[in-house]
Amino acid sequence: MHFPADILTRCWFLAGPTAVGKSEASLILAERLDAEIVSMDSMAVYQGMDIGTAKPSAAEQDRVPHHLIDVADPSEDFSVAEYLQAARSAATEILARGRVPLFVGGTGLYLRSMLRGVFQGPEADWSLRRRLEDQAAEHGGEWLHQRLRDIDPATANRLHANDTRRIIRALEVFEITGRPLSEQHHHGPKPVGQRPGCVFWLEPPREWLQDRINRRVDQMMASGLLQETRQLLQRNPPPGRTARQALGYRELIDHIREGVSLKDAVEQIRTATRQFAKRQHTWFRNLEECRSVPISGSETALQIADQLLSTGTR
Repeated sequence: MHFPADILTRCWFLAGPTAVGKSEASLILAERLDAEIVSMDSMAVYQGMDIGTAKPSAAEQDRVPHHLIDVADPSEDFSVAEYLQAARSAATEILARGRVPLFVGGTGLYLRSMLRGVFQGPEADWSLRRRLEDQAAEHGGEWLHQRLRDIDPATANRLHANDTRRIIRALEVFEITGRPLSEQHHHGPKPVGQRPGCVFWLEPPREWLQDRINRRVDQMMASGLLQETRQLLQRNPPPGRTARQALGYRELIDHIREGVSLKDAVEQIRTATRQFAKRQHTWFRNLEECRSVPISGSETALQIADQLLSTGTR
């Protein structure tokens, strides 16, 4: 599945690690470009997960139209293919209004899929999935993750050991096709003329970002992330695997259901988020279509937006 070049080349993209300041800069950039923002965040698609995903506020969404936020129930597993289809529809509608689609977020897989296409894979084998789920329940997620590492280390390195759903899918693809998912997922960059010219990622100093992440986690807790997690668990139907594995929520679910102390759970959120930011850095750095925009951390959102606009119009 591919994003059509005639749409792709008219879009702007702003990526970067979590807590770097994308949202505030994107609002200003959108106003300058006469753009509408399309979320590029795999967890912001879920309803009721607002604090932990740092969704734009109602005021921010009134200021600039946003798309692909709150489009799925947490009980659902929203696939990359579904995102790509929804993103294409949103971009087409925005362009038809004479405006610019501005994709903003930190999900590297979404960005790469739009830039290079995505492998849809074979149809689900439900009996195989159930067998793998039973094995995961019996032996644990780490055991399943190691099994994937034995046959497809590239995919295993990309997936967290707790991401059972995607690990099972990778094992399923291997058993059905006889080839690792990483081989089939590999799509090289499109020819230069078919690429968007404005694909940027904000690259901050590591220590500055780590401090920002720590403070953001504290702010999320102060804003009611624990209560939001309790409400998420009370939904009917209950949240699915993907929603439960979201950063911040999975650690607090362990606190609520497994007796992990709140102090330890919050520290685990900080650590996991810092590790996630490091993986995001690797994603964006390895996409040759994506241009790094180094920031020091002292810039205002206005200055960052001006820098992006200046770079994009050269």
